[in-house]
Amino acid sequence: MEKEPGASKTNYLRISVTDRCNLRCRYCTYWRDWRKLPSVEILRYEELLRLAAIAAEMGISKVRITGGEPLVRRGLVEFLGKLHHVPGINKVCLTTNGVLLRELAPALYDTGLRHLNISLDTLRRERYRQITGRDNLAEVLAGLERAASLGFHPLKINCVVLKGINDEEVLDLAMLAQDHPYQVRFIELMPTVSQEWWQRHFQPLSEVRRRLTVLGPLMPSTREATAGPARNFRVPGFRGELGFISPMSGHHCRTCNRLRLTADGKLRPCLLAASELDLKGPMRLGLGDDLLGYLFQEAVELKAGKARFSLVHSHQPGRSMVSIGG
Repeated sequence: MEKEPGASKTNYLRISVTDRCNLRCRYCTYWRDWRKLPSVEILRYEELLRLAAIAAEMGISKVRITGGEPLVRRGLVEFLGKLHHVPGINKVCLTTNGVLLRELAPALYDTGLRHLNISLDTLRRERYRQITGRDNLAEVLAGLERAASLGFHPLKINCVVLKGINDEEVLDLAMLAQDHPYQVRFIELMPTVSQEWWQRHFQPLSEVRRRLTVLGPLMPSTREATAGPARNFRVPGFRGELGFISPMSGHHCRTCNRLRLTADGKLRPCLLAASELDLKGPMRLGLGDDLLGYLFQEAVELKAGKARFSLVHSHQPGRSMVSIGG
């Protein structure tokens, strides 16, 4: 299928290695109904490495490891070390909630990992507990400091902006990039739990940017070929940068370059579209690499056909976000 003119090349794969998490973030999943996957249903590391190699043959050059919370899965450090040696994968990244980062950061660094995203929606202890259901803010901040001291770069901080909950903190969070080479990224809330909760707490990033005008002019940064949807800006006098991800008010379907592999082996062309392709079943039945590659190509073609998909008119993503990988 021919891509729509101007559409991005699909060169970025997000891999969820687990649906387990040590937090209970309110915007992630309706936790009362959540049931974790049986261990046998989750892809083994050798299966993930095989699929990563096939993906690289199909043009994927960047891989991001997600969860759930990836650091809760045993053996992750060894897996990351092997992933760095998959031919064709030029960039390996990790997204974490940071709770276990202080302890594991040195071992992660030793694998060759440098690209690290840390989820942090507030700098206030009680509000952190309100959003995540846990009292782990001190551990996350300690993990961020440890990662910075080791030299992880880029070191990105992901903040989901929630109207009426943490939106008054956007300036405080932005100031983290003043004295540190962090990239603080503000993300619009998506309707991943319920339409009612989303409508109550959705804050367009146009309002966030308006509140940050006190910092001075925002100067656009250069965008990499494998970059995600963030629009990044430099701020006068800041060591770091600010980023804005607006999937709702300015959705980026036409320029999206990502596929997602869920913890149980489903390949999704789009986060909030229902379509997904089963890789685990055929792989465990003995399907060869060439035919598995055709499934990756089919996902790319499905993605091209969704170039005008509207997140605003979507509902839930059809399964819990904790197993999709966000």
